Amino acid sequence: MTLLGTDDRDPLSIAEAWLAEGRAVALATVVETWGSAPRPVGSHLVVDGEGRFEGSVSGGCVEGAVVGEAAEVLAEGKPRLLEFGVADETAWRVGLSCGGRIRIYVERVG
Repeated sequence: MTLLGTDDRDPLSIAEAWLAEGRAVALATVVETWGSAPRPVGSHLVVDGEGRFEGSVSGGCVEGAVVGEAAEVLAEGKPRLLEFGVADETAWRVGLSCGGRIRIYVERVG
């Protein structure tokens, strides 16, 4: 059974629905940006215990790294603060639109 309704794309609604289905759920939140960042502070990415995810905290390989960290948070139960940053000249190689730094807090919910 799914609880998704009118706001089917909202990561927080998706997290709530997944929790209601009995899934393990981690929530990643952009808590700080500096310079150019693809997503603003407060953006969310929700990840379940099977590695499925919805939402976005950045894009490119940053998102893949966050999904991997979320799996570890689910296994260990300990939240963590992640930081990613790149110089302008190397930004495109890691999927950021240009140089900048972001901090992302990843926690288990439920």
